[in-house]
Amino acid sequence: MGKIDTFEDLECYKVAREFRKLLVEWCKVLPKSEDYRLKDQVIRAARSITANIAEGFGRHHPQENLQFCRVSRGSLMETLEHLNTALDESYLDVKAYQDFRNHWEQVRLLLNGYINYLQKLSPKDRRFT
Repeated sequence: MGKIDTFEDLECYKVAREFRKLLVEWCKVLPKSEDYRLKDQVIRAARSITANIAEGFGRHHPQENLQFCRVSRGSLMETLEHLNTALDESYLDVKAYQDFRNHWEQVRLLLNGYINYLQKLSPKDRRFT
């Protein structure tokens, strides 16, 4: 693993960003009736995943970073629920759902790994001095 200078260097951020981009592309094909319902919720939740990773990284303290990563994980779970809704309402077929679910799982594993790393840091540890 290389040096981590910004949140953009974090693997969990990189994979979450790709996931967000895929979701936003998919949202473009949702019916107009879902613009201010499912579409809006999916985009907001997906943006929250990456935004909270970024904001936590900028807090310079592991405990604050950890809290933002937990919020990010909550948004990741919310995104899964929106995907479940899309499947249930036939906006996604099973193959597309499974592709999103696989990407979702990759984000979940990486984000949980980063959370575990942060939990093990001493309160005195700081990213920037």
